[in-house]
Amino acid sequence: MAGVDVGGGERRARNSEINMIPFIDLLMVTIAFLLITAVWVTSSRLKTSADVPAAAGCGEECQKEPLRTMHVHVGEDRFNLVWKQGATVLSEVSVPKRPVEIGGAGATAIRYRELGEAIRREWERSGEHRAPSDRRADQAVLHSDNKTPFRELVAVLDAINAPRRTVLLEDGRSAEMPAFLATFSAR
Repeated sequence: MAGVDVGGGERRARNSEINMIPFIDLLMVTIAFLLITAVWVTSSRLKTSADVPAAAGCGEECQKEPLRTMHVHVGEDRFNLVWKQGATVLSEVSVPKRPVEIGGAGATAIRYRELGEAIRREWERSGEHRAPSDRRADQAVLHSDNKTPFRELVAVLDAINAPRRTVLLEDGRSAEMPAFLATFSAR
């Protein structure tokens, strides 16, 4: 056991022992909790990017005209899906905002199934990267105000991530990947 000499003065020397076993137990439990949490956090990530669409990668020599980008605008009672190429609006679709609550007692989440279906239809109609040999994803830019609750943003990101596509890997195998790479807009 570890001991601490607290001095004693002139009368009598006092040695007090501090039991270190509970401290070591608490330290081990804390380390185990942090390791388990780190595994959960990395397994539940969505692939997002802070790159501005068409700004990452190559410059003007690689790309003559801007890529099509889908913009998802979160409103109070509806979503607007807008396909743009540069500053030109190509098409616009409005989807009513009807959340569906899922989950059990105490841990409810929401999903926007209609939004997910509309995004899938829009990608099938206007997406640029649909060929299995093309491993790039289309860009989706999420526009919302600062008052939008976090659980709504997560539900919108889930709807953007819902459309999946099959791509061919370099070794000849195929894999599923999201059709869109989500980016937040900067206002």
